[in-house]
Amino acid sequence: MSFLEELRWRGLLHQQTATDELDLHLAEPRVAYAGFDPTSDSLHVGNLIPIKLLMHWQAAGHRPIALMGGGTGLIGDPSGRDSERQLLSRDKVEANIASQRRILERLLDFDDSSRGARLVNNLDWLDELGFIEVLRDVGKHFSVNTMIQKDSVHDRLHAREQGISYTEFSYMILQAYDFLHLRRTMDCTVQLAGSDQYGNIVAGIDLIRREFGGHEGGHPESFGVTAPLVGRSDGKKMSKSSGQALWLSSNTQDATSPYAFYQYWINLPDADIVPWLRWFSLLDRERIDELARSREAEPQRRIAQTELARHMTTMVHGEDEFKRVERATIALFGSGDLRDLDESTLAEVFADVPHSTHDKSQMAGDGVLLADVLTSTSLASSKRAAREYLDSGAIAVNGEKCPADRRLYTRDLLPGATILLRRGRKNWHATKWE
Repeated sequence: MSFLEELRWRGLLHQQTATDELDLHLAEPRVAYAGFDPTSDSLHVGNLIPIKLLMHWQAAGHRPIALMGGGTGLIGDPSGRDSERQLLSRDKVEANIASQRRILERLLDFDDSSRGARLVNNLDWLDELGFIEVLRDVGKHFSVNTMIQKDSVHDRLHAREQGISYTEFSYMILQAYDFLHLRRTMDCTVQLAGSDQYGNIVAGIDLIRREFGGHEGGHPESFGVTAPLVGRSDGKKMSKSSGQALWLSSNTQDATSPYAFYQYWINLPDADIVPWLRWFSLLDRERIDELARSREAEPQRRIAQTELARHMTTMVHGEDEFKRVERATIALFGSGDLRDLDESTLAEVFADVPHSTHDKSQMAGDGVLLADVLTSTSLASSKRAAREYLDSGAIAVNGEKCPADRRLYTRDLLPGATILLRRGRKNWHATKWE
């Protein structure tokens, strides 16, 4: 199956330039790039779409280039923004690139073959451009009349409170120059991106045509391919700007733990699961069709969500992390034992539940009455409520139901001197004993 055919059945093909010519162009191995904005020390799930484009491109026998915006990241992309970005220092951008690179190296094959991925930083060439050179040799090819019609610029120009600075206004020129530079130096003829970048892609193609002359002076055409901007049927956003980003690393400032990452995928609504299997996984059509049938036949088993969660967690975090997450999931929701989890896994799984700290010396001798502990947590508002919950069997200690007169002892402590209390099926509270 060709690259474009793969994108079509997966629903990843939104726009492409020169459709017929592109089909012919891809009859032999080519080079394409996608750009990544180093405004964070991690990439997020939205970045997986251009990464997937690069992965499918590489699987089709072509060479992918991951372009890190070390130069454009100092400027700021106005796309999808209603206000000016906060400018980052060079040191911060360089640190972010180093961190993002580690993610990309897990997902693309950076080998010495003809299809081996390459990683480049546009600061390497943009930093060499002089201001006069940009205005004279590059800027002359751009019409301001056209630039202000782009959505990313037009919307800001009509927002009186914000407007747009010349710094961000120039972003389109620099991104277009990236395409020209890669065309000159690496024979890169295709740019891959989300649909919000289509205007910038076309600007780059136009610049290449002008520089090469006519239809690129007898050289092969340059092309653009975009994927749709994906979203959830329940309206939940997954973008960085929404504050709900799902990050692709777990050891950075902007991070999502492997457990939380797994839970995101396994809790996808039924309405989303089939398109998301096509968009985000590398599973083939036969397997996805099989999972779609399982959703129709036994939706309560969530077989498709479980498969996608396993697939994505393994792809992004590795097999060992997936197995650790799986053990935690079984301990929480299945027949496993919380005592089998190490301290770091427990801390990761229960990072977002209410916590409280207690005096460990209370456990000496006859231990401490569980009813008294419950009243100092988020699980019971009074001793009466605590007794009612205990009498009804609604309280569990470390995942095990307990009698109404239950006491807590040091032998109940899990790794990290923690005891986990649960009311009902979903209301957890972590008690720390010091």
